Amino acid sequence: MYDDLGNPDRGKEFIRPILGGQKIPYPRRCRTGRPPTDTNMLSESRVEKPHRIYVPRDETFEELKQGAFISGRLRAVLHTLIPSLIASVSAETHNFQGFHHVDNLYKEGLRLKLGLQEHLFQKIPLVQKIQESSEGMLRYDTPSILSKDKFAWLRDDEFGRQAIAGINPVSIERLTVFPPVSKLDPAIYGPPKSSVTERHIAGQLNGLTVQEAMDKEKLFIVDHHDVYMPFLDRINAIQGRKAYATRTIFFLTQAGTLKPIAIELCLPPSQSGEPQPSKVLTPPCDATSNWIWMLGKAHVSSNDAGVHQLVNHWLRTHAIMEPFILAAHRRMSAMHPIFKLLHPHMRYTLEINALARQSLINAEGVIESCFTPGPVSGEISSAYYRGHWRFDLEGLPADLLRRGVAKEDATQPHGIRLLIEDYPYANDGLLLWSAIGSWVESYVQLYYPDAGTVQNDDELQGWYHESIHVGHADLRDAPWWPPLSTPRDLAAILTTLVWLASAQHAALNFGQYPLGGYVPNRPPLMRRLLPDPERDAAEYAMFLADPHRFFLNAMPGVLEATKFMAVVDTLSTHSPDEEYLGEGRDEGAAPWTGDEEAVAAHIAFVADVRRAEETIDGRNADHGRRNRCGAGVLPYELLAPSSSPGVTCRGVPNSISI
Repeated sequence: MYDDLGNPDRGKEFIRPILGGQKIPYPRRCRTGRPPTDTNMLSESRVEKPHRIYVPRDETFEELKQGAFISGRLRAVLHTLIPSLIASVSAETHNFQGFHHVDNLYKEGLRLKLGLQEHLFQKIPLVQKIQESSEGMLRYDTPSILSKDKFAWLRDDEFGRQAIAGINPVSIERLTVFPPVSKLDPAIYGPPKSSVTERHIAGQLNGLTVQEAMDKEKLFIVDHHDVYMPFLDRINAIQGRKAYATRTIFFLTQAGTLKPIAIELCLPPSQSGEPQPSKVLTPPCDATSNWIWMLGKAHVSSNDAGVHQLVNHWLRTHAIMEPFILAAHRRMSAMHPIFKLLHPHMRYTLEINALARQSLINAEGVIESCFTPGPVSGEISSAYYRGHWRFDLEGLPADLLRRGVAKEDATQPHGIRLLIEDYPYANDGLLLWSAIGSWVESYVQLYYPDAGTVQNDDELQGWYHESIHVGHADLRDAPWWPPLSTPRDLAAILTTLVWLASAQHAALNFGQYPLGGYVPNRPPLMRRLLPDPERDAAEYAMFLADPHRFFLNAMPGVLEATKFMAVVDTLSTHSPDEEYLGEGRDEGAAPWTGDEEAVAAHIAFVADVRRAEETIDGRNADHGRRNRCGAGVLPYELLAPSSSPGVTCRGVPNSISI
């Protein structure tokens, strides 16, 4: 279980619940076998940086990756840069004083107090690095989101575009019930119905009623209400951290773009069962409402950043894949055809996950210190795993159908019709999903011509059984696990696993700095609630007098922002030895298989992936696709398979790797 995220020996503030078991269900991790902590026999003692967590030898980084990654990027950032940032950012310079101070991180840099490990800074690949001539100035690379239009992030259409072509394009759903309704217990959290009414949005629907807009499939929602509401009291009790549980409703315009038409910001009821205090914001009509609207969008983005990082990125790719990888090593021979198929899609994931437990998702690690949920991060992730995660719905078509953003349609190339026609993540993802599916089906048919061959393969059945009953033990009795009885069953399971390890992870990971490195556009946490004259008249007066300063003081401070930027820059970086989807499979002198039919099937897969990339390039030049092409609009390249090393905002590695 995840029993090593906390460190109770360091004090109460470092205690974290164990993730795994019926109370807090979670996928399992690689056993490390360290002794328990002194103060809690159920918690495993930690290996603190710079020492390394145990990872089985055949899953550790190879030499080139070691140089590019461990001693280079993440270790230098976590062990050298962040302590230097902490030492360099004094209380007097804690807040950004103006937007130009944010911009200066890219133009002039941040002066660091360099210590004894100064030489390690040369290994940090923040593009401008800390140059010898700059005397300790850390200058960040300008994020792509600013490169074509510095002010795009202020616009509502860009806010909507990022919901389908940004870092987290997998949370948007079609709105089918109005007002939206919570699934939380009303005895605790009050009446379930949202405070958004038809009166709030009627003027934004191009003459349609709300029911007509829903019937015409024009209304969509990003709903983080139920994810955050059970934890808000604990989050808002943390010094310097304030959050709402948010809902955002979008209208699909005739141009095919999304327009935000209402934002709901909710707080927990003061007593169980009472109505939730909530604010409903609508597009602004004057200066004051414009600043309030900007703050509302910032709170939505902060909610979204937490869900993206903890649920969609960490849980739904990194954590859920680990049991399948462990079981593959334990239950299948390296010569087994299915192990050979999966092998490139398992590369480095166990070591990446071990590093994450050590420094990213641990108590007071980077995720806790930089993102809204803080110390409840693991519990939020677990709550999604318990209530929403289903392996049978993790494939792309099934996920699009589950969220209501697509409908089954046999006349369409991939068997589904997107309700948002220009949905870059889904458009490009379906190309890669189809290519992966064709390759996996062709490969499976070579070795499993009928159901009997699948059912009688003890290694294969042992792998799948252990992945579920041990690796996902807390959900092993769920009725939705797909059976493994036929070649079609096997191909479907493998297609989902390859998709999650390659394209899905790439879409959620490699845009983190290019699209999220400008903190005002997408703050990972917020430090103030909206100004309210009834709650705090003095604060409201300060907001009216200097809204610009109020907005920046609600954002992360300089330390949180620069720590966050340094880490997501590292996470967004491709290694020089990266292996991308659709590349050749021969590793060194030894061919991966001697089966000519398998080689031929893989060659066809390579061709499919190259065609997909050409199609993606064409889409990014199509001015009819306004969510990826236009004046100052960033192309959507996160699912373009190839990439050079570094931070490129494109490239689909075979595995969950950075």
